[in-house]
Amino acid sequence: MQEKERKIMEYIVMCIGEFASQTKITQKEAYLYLRDFGGIAFLKECYEAEHTLGLDNTIEDVKEVCKNNGGKIE
Repeated sequence: MQEKERKIMEYIVMCIGEFASQTKITQKEAYLYLRDFGGIAFLKECYEAEHTLGLDNTIEDVKEVCKNNGGKIE
């Protein structure tokens, strides 16, 4: 695995954990939700910009993406 891919993967794992914490769901539930409603794809595609933001801002962005794709978690 290349260094950039590893960093992106670590960042996504961190975001899943923070999303789970903020929404009071398990990390597995958070992963499945983010996968199903486009959050994981968003984090991967927008890593260059999102990783420069604070984690709270990133989680808000992910929530908005998921909401726009039919997700119901606020």
